[in-house]
Amino acid sequence: MARAIRFHETGGPEVLRWEAVGVGQPAPFEVRPRHEAVGLNFADTCFRSSLHPLPLPSGMGVEAARTSRI
Repeated sequence: MARAIRFHETGGPEVLRWEAVGVGQPAPFEVRPRHEAVGLNFADTCFRSSLHPLPLPSGMGVEAARTSRI
């Protein structure tokens, strides 16, 4: 099972949780990437603080790098 840093409420770093998340199977003609590096930046703090609201629960790391097909 994959793991992700997620938040279920807005706030500071104390709302972050390291959780197991299901990723499901890809549909026909889709691939499931494996993220080897995920950047955290100012946009992530804006999402977490609700400056830019997101549906909750949500996660950190909206930018990914070094993806590989699995």
